Amino acid sequence: MNNVEAAFATFLTAVEVAKLYATAHPRFKKYFDVAFESMQGVLREKEEIVIGIVGDELVFEKEIFFELTKRVKPIISYFKDRKIERIAFRYLMSRQELMAFIDILLLRKEEFTKTVQEYLSLAGVKNISVGKIHGTPEFLGGAVNAAQAYDSSLDNVTQSMEALLSGQEVDPFDLKFNLLNMMEGLMGQFHDLLKLTAVKRYDITTFRHVLNVSILSMYFSTKLGFDREDVLDIGIAALFHDIGKLYISRKIIQKPDKLTSEEFSKITNHVTVGSEILLKYVDTLGFLPVIVAYEHHLKYNLKGYPKLSFGRPPHFVSLLVSLCDVYDALMQRRSYKNDYPPPVIYEIMQKDRGFGFEPKLFDAFYRNMGVWPIGTLVALSDGSIAVVREENEDDIFNPKVEIIAPRPSKELIDLKPIKYTIKIERFISPLKEGKAYLHLI
Repeated sequence: MNNVEAAFATFLTAVEVAKLYATAHPRFKKYFDVAFESMQGVLREKEEIVIGIVGDELVFEKEIFFELTKRVKPIISYFKDRKIERIAFRYLMSRQELMAFIDILLLRKEEFTKTVQEYLSLAGVKNISVGKIHGTPEFLGGAVNAAQAYDSSLDNVTQSMEALLSGQEVDPFDLKFNLLNMMEGLMGQFHDLLKLTAVKRYDITTFRHVLNVSILSMYFSTKLGFDREDVLDIGIAALFHDIGKLYISRKIIQKPDKLTSEEFSKITNHVTVGSEILLKYVDTLGFLPVIVAYEHHLKYNLKGYPKLSFGRPPHFVSLLVSLCDVYDALMQRRSYKNDYPPPVIYEIMQKDRGFGFEPKLFDAFYRNMGVWPIGTLVALSDGSIAVVREENEDDIFNPKVEIIAPRPSKELIDLKPIKYTIKIERFISPLKEGKAYLHLI
């Protein structure tokens, strides 16, 4: 049993490495060779190995691979998203067949025009088959909706944060694979994810804020033209940018007694604490998270903290993450204040343009995000209620909207050419007045 679990684990690792580096990369060849030999080893003892996904657990015969399931949750979601709940490997499986299977798995979801099994048949693969487990309900449309994607990512982020905060090892492949899945979903679901980040309360114990900042940072860096590897590195740096504050929060802020002067000093120096924690993980996470954790409060004009004895400009990624960090913090609803409408958030941030934020980067951020983010509920000056559907990059205050009340309309109305007759009058909070309209979005 342990041999089967270990062999399947090597196969999953090979898939993860292929997703990160592509099958032509020398690093993939190393992991593929190990996976094939491991699978062949167990197939010599068993004519067929059938791995099932039941719920969110990996199952072989009557056993559940609890530890492996815990480690590879992102790839389980990846398989389920492609309607794979059952994978069978047979004794005569060749290297070419295993490679063809991995190549098929590397296709983006939107590229699929056939089932995975149909692709296997077309590739001449006879000794690997996939499908659904008999009796398992069909997943709606075979897709993971935005809420499921967000909550799944949150679970994985929580595990990574817990490991880091307790000094445990972090698996860089699992972390990057999870972020890669998020990044690939951003193009189709980013604005749905953004809506979720706006309506979910910030909770330091579940790390929502750092996930939101990572999502924003990856989306923005993608729009700026960064390649996939750089976007992943930026996503990881953003994910851990506030690790010092999270560490201090657990050790100090929750302390019932009065803080000592030393403890208070630690709170004001969480950037140093965070960078020191991340220095221990340079071999697996690289130096960028250390830099961003240290600099994300430094500001463009170096007037933030920590105070430097020389005028070294902040790293570009630190400036990018800082923008996303402030934006998400202002977007979040706090119990001690009312919602900030999007124009107020823009005004607050615009005042820091050229001081806290690099001007060109700030302008690019709002060209892509718009003052009124996609999915925002708004009241128009003609009395109708609308939802923002598209941005106008050359007019960030006047997006394209869809009327949902008093009469729903499928048509997009571009507010840019009619802004002097119809304009957005106010923001409608989805947590208050907007609740009545959420079912229409």
